[in-house]
Amino acid sequence: ALADLWDQAWQSSHADLVPADLLPHRNRESFRRRLERMVGRIRLAEAPDGAPLGFCVIDSAGQGEIDQLFVTAAAQGTGVAQALLADGEARLAAAGCSRPRLLCKQGNRRAERFYARNGWTSLGPRQVPVTTDDGDMPLTCLIFEKDLEARPAA
Repeated sequence: ALADLWDQAWQSSHADLVPADLLPHRNRESFRRRLERMVGRIRLAEAPDGAPLGFCVIDSAGQGEIDQLFVTAAAQGTGVAQALLADGEARLAAAGCSRPRLLCKQGNRRAERFYARNGWTSLGPRQVPVTTDDGDMPLTCLIFEKDLEARPAA
């Protein structure tokens, strides 16, 4: 179910923004394989019936990164993404990261506005390698950063 969520959310938010040669590498099966490698780093939001509403993954290399954040179309605008992002930030802060980063596909205006509203600052576009089963491909993304030490006390 989580691979289906990721596939649907990625296709609707990224497919028209990436080079055509990346599309064959982004499908339900590729997302399922990637999720298997992310076990232990995924936080899931669920509906009362147990259906996944979204997920957030923090990086595994200790680089202080929100690695993935996706929600269903139905969960957009409900606070689910904001809660998942805040949880990811808290997990990174607990691991000792005070200035995490995240990548946002340039042109994904909804995501760009969301991160800015949540205190993330764009450092501008950079070409970054994205992993596929056939090796890395270059992709232009916006790099966002957030100072977690500046967060107000709860």
